[in-house]
Amino acid sequence: MHTLKQLQKILGVILLLLVWSNANTQDVPVSFRNEAIYDFLDELANSRIVNINSAVKPYSNSFILQCLNNAEKSREQLSTRQQKELDFYLRQYGFIGVKGKNSYTDSKRGNLITKGPNFNLGFLPLGMHYKDSLFSFSLKPIWGVREYASGSNRIMHTWGGAEAWGSIGNISIYASLRDNYQTEILAKPEYFTQSEGGNYKVSVQGRKGGDFSEMRGGVVYGWKWGSIGLVKDQLEWGTNYHGASIFSGRTPSFAMIKLQLKPVKWFELNYYHGWLVSEVVDSSLSYTTTGGDFRTVFRDKYIAANLMTFIPFRGISFSVGNSIIYSDTKVQPAYLIPIMFYKSIDHTLNHDIENQNSQMFFDLSIRRINNLHLYSTIFIDEFSITRVGDSKRHNFISQKYGARLSNWPIRNTSITFEYTKTNPVVYKHRIPTTTFETNTFNLGHYLRDNSDEIYGAIDVRPFRGFLLRADLTYARHGNEYAYTTGIKADELPFMKDITWQNLTVSLTSRWEFIHDSWLYLNIAQSSIKGYNVDGHNAQYYLDLYTPKSFQGDKLIVTAGLNFGF
Repeated sequence: MHTLKQLQKILGVILLLLVWSNANTQDVPVSFRNEAIYDFLDELANSRIVNINSAVKPYSNSFILQCLNNAEKSREQLSTRQQKELDFYLRQYGFIGVKGKNSYTDSKRGNLITKGPNFNLGFLPLGMHYKDSLFSFSLKPIWGVREYASGSNRIMHTWGGAEAWGSIGNISIYASLRDNYQTEILAKPEYFTQSEGGNYKVSVQGRKGGDFSEMRGGVVYGWKWGSIGLVKDQLEWGTNYHGASIFSGRTPSFAMIKLQLKPVKWFELNYYHGWLVSEVVDSSLSYTTTGGDFRTVFRDKYIAANLMTFIPFRGISFSVGNSIIYSDTKVQPAYLIPIMFYKSIDHTLNHDIENQNSQMFFDLSIRRINNLHLYSTIFIDEFSITRVGDSKRHNFISQKYGARLSNWPIRNTSITFEYTKTNPVVYKHRIPTTTFETNTFNLGHYLRDNSDEIYGAIDVRPFRGFLLRADLTYARHGNEYAYTTGIKADELPFMKDITWQNLTVSLTSRWEFIHDSWLYLNIAQSSIKGYNVDGHNAQYYLDLYTPKSFQGDKLIVTAGLNFGF
């Protein structure tokens, strides 16, 4: 009887959600690897035409459409190139905004098959699209190829699959599957790279390199001022133009309950509870089958994180949040509460025993001066006031500071500068099941601890869809410290020795010739070095942190084509 009453309450809550909003809301995340639309929204925000929270990605398709519609109201403030960009993206995202009608059927251009007003099959954008007064559906192919050439070395990365989403009223369902093959593995957990990580299958059918598959998707319920969903996806937290410091988004996707609330203009809450993959064997649950096979079982591992964003004035966003990695227990209900300070809860639940792994973070984004974006992210792994001012000790902090100047003094041009510094043992933990990782990939900044980076870029956009970028990256990593019981981790010196260094100057051209489809060319002159430190030679660190083909002084030419992300 008690169980029946609980079920009735749950059904009642679900019914309440279903009737909460009269307006249809479609909340399907748009991959933050789709840099072109994200750069355009950032450009509009820097001109104070739209408002975005750059600390949390991905954005939903409905939010992107909202920004585009707001930009349409300020069309006279846009340059000719920006107006063409706006029209280009309105054609794509306007599909979800026209009630009961497929907007792609308005024009026969780009349509192979048109069954107006509801159905079309075409390549502007590429895919199959259907919409009526109740149901919306979109199916797009995913395919891409990228070749890296350095002297006689060639690396080929190919991928293929499909993405689809459907929506009925306020409920959206989406899925994206990509199978990848690389002739040389480019994104091992140890590598200092911003390439997407994957769980590789090595030497499949005798082929060199490795394969990995990435499946993202979920079910999302959205209303006018929020959304909640059960998804398996990637996310990026922390304002940046060259690597986020809170959650980088380069790890394999994991399942999570995700909540976003925007009840007023001056406040936004983002929260998720995720099921991470520990890859730590649970010997008590692992067993040998009757057929003689050993069944390995990993220990459970979870994460809870929130980020509360306050907007005291137009153009200023201040975000504060915290997270906790926990394991060796069932899902803890206290960590399902979105607005909690999880470290305090941890002290209650694990009194006088080993605590879980908690973090805090702050993000500041300022767009008060037209065309100028100033920002900073502070990630705190561990903090003590007694360390402040002590030259022999440090807090476990990662800091990022940056600025971007857009469309001034030269239109269609932006200049970016970003500096990141991360102290020793940030993102690390002594307990293998509570590390800041999933599938052994670090969740935080791609350079991890005891490192720094200077990044600068000049972007020129001479016409719609085309980007020309010149950039410079200077990154260093210091001693690789083991974080174990008994060491004084706060006394480990920052960058006592340099173990790895990367100086790269590159020129990139990219053209979005149809929606979500790019032609790409990059020419990079890089110098990636290792050093003889701590009993290891330079080659040890090169092999540890860098793919073989990118080591040393190299001129690397990369060309690619992709449809979808």
